[in-house]
Amino acid sequence: MLEIIFGSKNKERILLYIFGREQGYAREIARYYETDFSPIQNQLDKLEFSGVLTSNQFGRTRVYVLNPRYPFVQELKNLLEKAITFLPRTDQEKLLGNRRRPRRKGKPL
Repeated sequence: MLEIIFGSKNKERILLYIFGREQGYAREIARYYETDFSPIQNQLDKLEFSGVLTSNQFGRTRVYVLNPRYPFVQELKNLLEKAITFLPRTDQEKLLGNRRRPRRKGKPL
């Protein structure tokens, strides 16, 4: 839905993912959307070069977040928040359900 504004479906996906989960890395985003790694990495590089995203290296993984110093970060967040409300409920829950740590051993489901 925002592909026309951002110029790329992958750029839209990346921004929605990082907004919804607060951070992300290329392989994780590609796996989530079941797409190739290379176009995701290219768009992440472009977004970082333009100042929309920043990244930090954790071991061998480069983790990306929205750049808090980007002049239009609040407007971008508002746009992405509005876009998420137009996604189907199941997609919203999947995107915003941010469980990162493993379940404790022996804990019942």
